[in-house]
Amino acid sequence: MRIPVRSLSRKTVVLTDGTVVGALYNITVDFKTGALVNLIVKPLNEIPELRKEENMYIIPFTAVTSLKDYIVVDKGKLRM
Repeated sequence: MRIPVRSLSRKTVVLTDGTVVGALYNITVDFKTGALVNLIVKPLNEIPELRKEENMYIIPFTAVTSLKDYIVVDKGKLRM
């Protein structure tokens, strides 16, 4: 699937249970393959199950299920 990075800018990130995580702040990319590795999310709500570094949530891209109106993350696929 090809998605322009610009279209991801500042999208709202939600969990599959409807919990709003926050807004996409940045992404990490594997420069060799071009694959997205992690989403860096500016928190809107405190979610203790999510990994946090320097006041930002780090969400593995493998947990993302949808990139349409919202970025939807499958809570069951998160490594906590």
